[in-house]
Amino acid sequence: YCIGMLLRITPELFEKFPETRLSVVIAHGINNQGQHSEVLEMLRLEQIKLTERLGTGPITEHPHIAPWREAYKVFGAKPKDHPSSIENLVRRVSKGHTLPHINTVVDVYNTVSLRHLVPVGGEDLDTLQGDVLLTLAGENEAPVILLGEKEARPPYPGEVIYKDDIGSICRRWNWKEADRSKLTEQTKNLFLVIETLPPVSQDVLKQATNELATLVRTYCGGEVKGVFLDSTSPQTQLL
Repeated sequence: YCIGMLLRITPELFEKFPETRLSVVIAHGINNQGQHSEVLEMLRLEQIKLTERLGTGPITEHPHIAPWREAYKVFGAKPKDHPSSIENLVRRVSKGHTLPHINTVVDVYNTVSLRHLVPVGGEDLDTLQGDVLLTLAGENEAPVILLGEKEARPPYPGEVIYKDDIGSICRRWNWKEADRSKLTEQTKNLFLVIETLPPVSQDVLKQATNELATLVRTYCGGEVKGVFLDSTSPQTQLL
């Protein structure tokens, strides 16, 4: 990776979604090997608690999920076919599926995602080149192989993506990430992102971020810090 790498939200994104807020948890020198029974227990507990947290209305109308469906429609994605990461996670758990152990960091961020009903994702910094942008896809984006897919396909012009100098690392905002930058047991340096749209409050974002940073530090070690981004403060250094 390159020293001085930034994560930057571009003005085009704020033009369409002015109240976007992110937090970024940046971790260097972690150990993501092995399995922690406490982390799996936390994840299972959040899955059990999810039903009471959701209430009785349709998942699609929950105030933490509906705004993502609206946002996806704005950039031309069908939320039914391409649900946001939080809707996808909630649907899987609501149908009785147990979330599998993937690795410690992913288990931790799925725990925080379910607890606060916010999208959380992450990328391996050592797989990236140049700055990371949260932006709108242009006309000629490079094809990308997404997690679990065999064929590379380019993002659609105008959809929200995260990208670096090589190409997109997450499509349709937080729908699915690229295989290239996924977090593995070998990951040493990473950034995690929690994304919010109104009506989710800054307090929810802060609490989720503090918990995420603390859990990564507790179970993976390393140097960990959290940063908040919005239209007044649209970038941070990743290294």
